[in-house]
Amino acid sequence: MLKYFLWIFFVVGAVQHSMAQFSKIFESKSLRLDYYHCGNADSETFYFGQLKQEPFWGGSKSHLVDTNGYGSYQMEVRSAENNVLLYSHGFSTLFSEWQSSPEAKSTGRCFPESVVMPFPRQKVMVSISSRNKKGEFEKKFEYLIDPTSKFINKERENLEVFDLVHSGDPADKVDIVLLSEGYTENQQELFKTDCQKFAASFFTYAPYSQNKDKFNIRGVWAPSKQAGADIPGDSIWTQTRLKSSYYTFDSERYLMVTDYQGVCDVAGNAPYDYIYILANTEKYGGGAIYNFYGISAAHHKNETGKIFLHEFGHLFAGLGDEYVGGTDLSDLYFPTVEPWEPNLTTLFAFEKKWKNMLPEGTPIPTPVSPENSKKLGVYEGGGYVSKGVYRPWINCMMNNMHTIDVFCPVCSKAIQDMIDFNCK
Repeated sequence: MLKYFLWIFFVVGAVQHSMAQFSKIFESKSLRLDYYHCGNADSETFYFGQLKQEPFWGGSKSHLVDTNGYGSYQMEVRSAENNVLLYSHGFSTLFSEWQSSPEAKSTGRCFPESVVMPFPRQKVMVSISSRNKKGEFEKKFEYLIDPTSKFINKERENLEVFDLVHSGDPADKVDIVLLSEGYTENQQELFKTDCQKFAASFFTYAPYSQNKDKFNIRGVWAPSKQAGADIPGDSIWTQTRLKSSYYTFDSERYLMVTDYQGVCDVAGNAPYDYIYILANTEKYGGGAIYNFYGISAAHHKNETGKIFLHEFGHLFAGLGDEYVGGTDLSDLYFPTVEPWEPNLTTLFAFEKKWKNMLPEGTPIPTPVSPENSKKLGVYEGGGYVSKGVYRPWINCMMNNMHTIDVFCPVCSKAIQDMIDFNCK
């Protein structure tokens, strides 16, 4: 018993010390760096846009360095005085997916993007590194920030924010913010109802159901001029707040938003770790990108909750799609590089994945057969391709969510690990 109390005393003391250190280095608000991510299939360049102050910091104040190694990009904040690493964050973007599209092979594009960090008290150097085809990070962008600069934009639109689930201080909870998209001025109550449905569905699936006390969920109301979303294939064009559109990269069900800076303008009205957009449409579709944002149709018949959970798996835990086909994207995975997604492997460095979770004697690869339907294994086919990429279960919520209601053990562990990481 004495050892237990000593351990509690040590943990509490360590957290208090870390938070005290945070207050010396950062303020309890955010600094957003807007930039433009431009290039084609073979190149990329980052162009500075602006610095913007936001009133809240929703992240941890004691766990500031990202040790997960997930994402196609990594942002670092270092002291300008001595180069000490103060904060880091892994993420992916819509641009990185577009680079694998047929369009990127013939033309260039620019995507508005942002990175958010706790507001520094002293000058810092911010860098963004990109993961190359060998899986290694290469520095692509650097910018020196003076937090006293008169050019930091402090303007913001004050939007209504409401709580759906409140479990405590944003510093030690997972903070999800839900944004309205394609809801008109007279549809505010519909949006609030949809947010409540999201929260209710979210906590019916494990492991989220066992961790409700570790989450805060808030909604931000930002009305649109017209209801719905763009559907280019049906010649439907709507005036919505975030300009969401189906047929992203010419994939009908890929509902996404190109202007991430506009997304952050709305989300910045609340403390957040993760942004999820509810689109006021019945048409099946959505998408999500790790530590970027997620979006899905709020009114798809029967499966709205499952769509939320599948997409949130990408956004929150960096889970990859375990199904085959469904996209024209190419060159996403290479046989001599281990995918960073925790639920996919090329077997190049399988010891870093779920190898230690396999039952003794499990064949690698594992046959796809009825008797293995609930057995952890190494099943070929995943990450949109049928050969060379392997998944841990025959089916899972990250595969064919229409026929199953659970995450596999590997995905469940990845989700739980990320919950714990955020709440340290």
